[in-house]
Amino acid sequence: MESEFMENNQIVIEALTYGIVFLVVITAGIILFFHYSRQKIVQKELEKAALKLENQQKILQNSINIQEIERNRIAQDLHDAISSKLNIVSLSTNVLLTDDTLNKKHKAALNQILEITSATLESSRKIAHDLLPPILDKFGLKVALEELFEAFTANTFLHIEYNIEDLDRLSKTNQLHVFRIFQELINNALRHGKASELVIYMEQNPLGYSVRFQDNGVGFNVKEVDKKSGIGLQNIISRVKILNGTFKMESTNNNGSLFVIQCKYEV
Repeated sequence: MESEFMENNQIVIEALTYGIVFLVVITAGIILFFHYSRQKIVQKELEKAALKLENQQKILQNSINIQEIERNRIAQDLHDAISSKLNIVSLSTNVLLTDDTLNKKHKAALNQILEITSATLESSRKIAHDLLPPILDKFGLKVALEELFEAFTANTFLHIEYNIEDLDRLSKTNQLHVFRIFQELINNALRHGKASELVIYMEQNPLGYSVRFQDNGVGFNVKEVDKKSGIGLQNIISRVKILNGTFKMESTNNNGSLFVIQCKYEV
C-alpha cells in the first residue's frame, strides 16, 4: 500500500511538473508572440511614418519647385513683355524730344514720360533680378550673396557685417535654396524685426556647412512661432528641410534674433 501510495504521489508530482512546464512554455510562447507582434506593429507604424514623411518631403519639394518655376516665368515676362516695351517707349520719347518744333509744354510732358518710363524700367529690372539673379548662375553663391548684401546696404539704412565662404560642393539648385533663405532672412529682419545691423557667417566643413544670422531687431517670442507664422519663415524652414538641415531660432522681445542653420552635403 505504501509503495502504491508513493507511486501515485510520484505520478501526481510528475503530472504537476509537466503541467507547470507546459504552462511556462505556453506563457513564454504567448509573451514572445505578443512581443514580436508588437515589434511588427511598431515597425509598420515606423514604415508608415517614414512613408508619410517622404511624401511630405516630395510635396514640399514640388511646392518649392513650382515657386521657382513661377518666379522664372514672371522674371522672363518682365524682361520680354514689359522691359522691351518700356525700352521702345523710352526710345520713341527721345526721338520726339529732338523735334525742334515742339513747344516747352510738350517737351516738359515728354521729359516727364521719359523719367517715369526710366524709373519703371529700372524697377522692372530690379524685380526680375531679385526673382532670378543671373549672377548666381554665372559666378556662384558667394558672389551672388555679396551682391545681395551690397544692394541692401546701398538702398536701405541696414549695415551688414559678414564673413562667408563659397560652398563649392553645393549643386546649383541647392545654391538657389541658400540664396532664397538669405533673401527671406534679410527681408524679415527689415520688415518685421526693424533691424539696423546684421552679422552673418557662413562656413563649410568636411560634412556640410553652417549659417549664423544675427540681427539687432525688436525680436519675438519663439514659443509663439507656429504653423500660422509668416510665409517667409515657413519658406525658410521648408528650404532647410530640402537641404537636409536643421533650423534653430533664438529670440526675445527687444533683444534681436539669432538663426542658426546646419546642413549636410548630399552623399
